[in-house]
Amino acid sequence: MKILIASTPAAGHISPMLAITRILLDDDHEIAFLTGSAFRDRIEASGAQFLPLPADADFDGRDLPSPIPELKDIPPGSQWLRIVYERLFVDAIPAQDQGLHEALKHFQADVIVGDDLLFGVLPMLLGPREMRPPIVLCGTSFLHWRRDDGAPDFVGLPPATTKEQREQYAVLAAEHDANVDQPVLRKLNEVLKTYGVGPVSVALFHSVVGLADAYLQLSVPSFEFPRELPPTVHFVGTPPIIRNQAPLPPWAHELDGSRKVILVTQGTVANNNFGLLLAPTFAALANEPDLLVVATAGGRPIETIPGPVPSNARLASYLPFEWLLPRVDALVTNGGYGTVNQALSFGIPLVAAGLTEDKADVNARVAWSGVGINLATNAPTSEALREATRTVLDRPSYRMRATQMADEFASIDTRLEVLRIIHHLERQRRARPRAATMKPARSRRAAR
Repeated sequence: MKILIASTPAAGHISPMLAITRILLDDDHEIAFLTGSAFRDRIEASGAQFLPLPADADFDGRDLPSPIPELKDIPPGSQWLRIVYERLFVDAIPAQDQGLHEALKHFQADVIVGDDLLFGVLPMLLGPREMRPPIVLCGTSFLHWRRDDGAPDFVGLPPATTKEQREQYAVLAAEHDANVDQPVLRKLNEVLKTYGVGPVSVALFHSVVGLADAYLQLSVPSFEFPRELPPTVHFVGTPPIIRNQAPLPPWAHELDGSRKVILVTQGTVANNNFGLLLAPTFAALANEPDLLVVATAGGRPIETIPGPVPSNARLASYLPFEWLLPRVDALVTNGGYGTVNQALSFGIPLVAAGLTEDKADVNARVAWSGVGINLATNAPTSEALREATRTVLDRPSYRMRATQMADEFASIDTRLEVLRIIHHLERQRRARPRAATMKPARSRRAAR
């Protein structure tokens, strides 16, 4: 098959999409990859053909504040979310749609595989099915679908267990709907109207889950709040780590089992201020002689990490996770979805502290599933980090629950599942008539 991969230009989305690219290349498919120019080298190194997004959608997601400078001065909350939704996602739809159509002119794909934030697929998904290839989307964040308890997304709420909680969640949901979802939907539907499709009546993030021909959630069911889901949602585990993306560090021999290894990372997006997590973790564990603290700066220079580096800490800009994770005893993280799921696939318990992007909701799942402790803050104290780290190390229940989660990951053959679903959609495509060209569609209501 000829498969078009399309991704939001952010490292946390590019990495899993590249892992899926690797699966498809190994199955002898021809791949073109549409994303931001900042990732050209990584795409071409993978063996896929690189296609750049148009300028209006071509930003560098490794520096999130750059396309929206005012985010630097806005604390996490409804205003922050609304601005991100509108400026980063809705405003990018016309350019992403243009990029997809231009790509299909030169690369006549049998299937499109995109990440969950590529809302530029909405005009196609809302148009006639016969006018487009099948579209598969990949859940690179927590599953964006309405909850049984009515809680809004991106607030970090665990499932309600009492009537009082449900009532509280209803109030929060009404506020979130008024301040975030409805303003964003109004802007979204204005954009969709120009394509002659829509309107969409569900939250922006929920829309693509319900409309995609298949939605591959890159996790396991036990790490997701239980609720009724569309039949198109498939849990496919976490994609295999792409090997040899970074060299072994010069101190690799020190991970010899003589000390427990604590990995600390702020990921590749919320890592502009290492004083939030890396520095306080160093301070928290500096006097723990049985621990070796390993920190990765997510591609940034290690010199940007503030404060003294204790004698039991080792630093690197990048680290090869395929080598590192089997040696890790606990992960201290701000809650990047891909990193959390990779850690769980190795049975690693977690200490989580982060509120930006999707991290409040990811970390709520860490605590709810029993695999770690959620400190529920963006700036944890050293004392809280020390206590939480010792707890997940010394209390067997966390390791046991993480091990059970690892067994669930191991029960899913991610490669076979991805290939099975994509091949099934392509067979369906071949079995039905397909128009030769793609034209604007008449209005269709998405009320799911």
